[in-house]
This record gives sequence, structure tokens and C-alpha cells, in this order.
Amino acid sequence: MAALLLATRNEHKLRELREALPGVEIDPLPDEVELPPERGETFAENALGKARAAHAATGRVAIADDSGIEAYGLGGRPGVRSARYAGEDAGDEQNLAKLLREVSERDDRRVAYVCAIALVREDGESIFEGRCEGTLTDRPRGTGGFGYDPAFLPADTGPADDRTMAELAPEEKHAISHRGRAARKLAEHLGVEVPR
Repeated sequence: MAALLLATRNEHKLRELREALPGVEIDPLPDEVELPPERGETFAENALGKARAAHAATGRVAIADDSGIEAYGLGGRPGVRSARYAGEDAGDEQNLAKLLREVSERDDRRVAYVCAIALVREDGESIFEGRCEGTLTDRPRGTGGFGYDPAFLPADTGPADDRTMAELAPEEKHAISHRGRAARKLAEHLGVEVPR
């Protein structure tokens, strides 16, 4: 199978998808390829827009990931605006601080990570989705991962494990994360076996 082209400028996503899909070769996006702004109402729409742009510009089989966090107590916010929650130029720390502040004003700390991976090639398009339920901690912990990981306490590790996503080893995170789950569905579609 030829290498897939990942339509992102996010080095964290490139690294995580390469780790989650050890049997799949994934190339970074060439500098000259322009990606469209993320203006979709869903993760799938945004992922498809990026993958289509990369495929159209290069003629290669392209994948794109759009993902974020949804807080139950905030009606699903920040959702597709997760990367820009505290403003267009905000970084991970500002976005996380805003979410923790807003969630602390509610009784509900439940959240879900959601990921959509789009695959675009000559013979069609496909979407693979993954989800990971959890709760938000009071304050960030851990140095692994990125984004909201330092405050995301995954439900899948069980009630006795109080480690955040940022405190899990990479292989533990990929086994339960939204991106890992979507990536395994992609791999299955491509006929590639990856560890669970």
C-alpha cells in the first residue's frame, strides 16, 4: 500500500497517527499545499475538506483528522472550535484554561473526545469516527499528549485509575483514545492489521 498523505500542519496529530498506525506509512503535508479554513459544523465536514484539498493538490491518497472535545454541561462546546476555543490565536493552555473555568461553573464535568478521519482517493471518500468518554479534572496533570489531555480523565481506564490522558503511556492512550479508535477503523478499511 502506498503511503498516505496526512492533511495537517499539526505535528502532534502526525506523530499520534503514526504511533496508532504502525503498519501504515504516513507522509506529512508538503509546504506548498494550502488547506481550507475549518468552517464545517461537524468534525467530518472539516476532515473531508482538508483531505479533499490535499488529494486535489497532489493526486495522492489523503487522510485528514478533525477532532475536539465536547462538554456535556456546555451543550457540546467547544466541539469543532476546540483548537480555537479561547480565540483564533490561542494555544493549548489558554483553550484548556477557558474550558476548565466554564465547566467549573456547572455541575456536570462529563466530556467526550470526538475524532473523524476522512480518507479521500480516486475511487471515493470514507469517514471513520472514534469517541472516548471521560470527565474533566480540576486542574491539568501530566506532560504527555497535547490539547485538553492534561485534564481529560478517561472512563475506559476504570474508576481506580485517576491518570489523565497526559499521564498515560502512548500505547495506553492510543488503545482508548478517540483518534486511536478512528485510526483502527481506517486501518481495518485499508486491510492493515494494527495492535489494539
